[in-house]
Amino acid sequence: MLGGFYLLSETSAAEAEEIVIYSSRREQFVRPILQQFEEETGIEVQLLTGQEAQFNLRIKEEAGNPRADVFLANDAGVMEDLRRAGVLREAPDRVLETIPADKRAADGSWFGISARSRILMYSRDLLSEEEAPESLKDLTDPRFQGEFAITRPGNGSMISHMSGLRLYHGDDWTRDFIQGLMANDPLILSGHTDIRNAVGRGEVKLGLVNNYYYRLQLEEETHNNVAAVYPDQGEDEMGIFVNVAGAALIEGGPNPGAVEELIDFLLREEIMIEYAEVSRETPLIADYQGYEKSIEDFKHMDIRLDEIGDYWQGTLELMEAAGYHF
Repeated sequence: MLGGFYLLSETSAAEAEEIVIYSSRREQFVRPILQQFEEETGIEVQLLTGQEAQFNLRIKEEAGNPRADVFLANDAGVMEDLRRAGVLREAPDRVLETIPADKRAADGSWFGISARSRILMYSRDLLSEEEAPESLKDLTDPRFQGEFAITRPGNGSMISHMSGLRLYHGDDWTRDFIQGLMANDPLILSGHTDIRNAVGRGEVKLGLVNNYYYRLQLEEETHNNVAAVYPDQGEDEMGIFVNVAGAALIEGGPNPGAVEELIDFLLREEIMIEYAEVSRETPLIADYQGYEKSIEDFKHMDIRLDEIGDYWQGTLELMEAAGYHF
């Protein structure tokens, strides 16, 4: 353990090549992939894991003398914030050619590897398929008053989701939605694991989560009678909000050659599938047909994730003003 972070493998000064990676992803999600990278390339990986906000601040503080080469993050908004702070480097053309334009920075300095969709997960013991909501706006319907769970407002996925709504619908629509959400007495829990467990145990009828939490609840030995709605799929509806987990390339990192090797590794189709499936996410591969449909089989909001950076700070203020208190 080093300064509150965790070290995957230590390297001696005599060893020739290494790469230092900060990660806000759970260690069990990235460890198998990075061990495979070590085995294939001979490059030693130093992995330090911690909270997204910690690394966001740390990378900015280390600008000009960075300790890490790459940041594996859970959220496009956090990565875009780093790009706007000038602490990321442009990516090679192969990133731009491989990753869809709406799932990366314009210069490729951060890019998605796997996708997570914002869905409504519900208890099949408490709701039938016919009774289940079809739209995000249904969370403001009085029939679900006090019967659904959401995360605390500081959750990165929630902030990015609300930022996406601002980008797509504008401030007035988003403010009205959040006010309606708060007026409907949601159960506000610390994180998505708490939400999926509450839905599974029947403490609430439904919850707003990232799609992989639904997959994880299905795999539980008990309390797994749950289903999912991918909302707003109608012809005139907005579709689901899709965020990405990905990699941000740190400007001036100490091991640029190793970064090039890691980029090539992460862009391989079989690695993208493995990276996504270990955390029950969806690979950014158009024809993927695994445990879930391809991301392209769902209608999703027609926005670019790199534009969320313009909205991030204002979203915090709007959420607070609408009664979603931090």
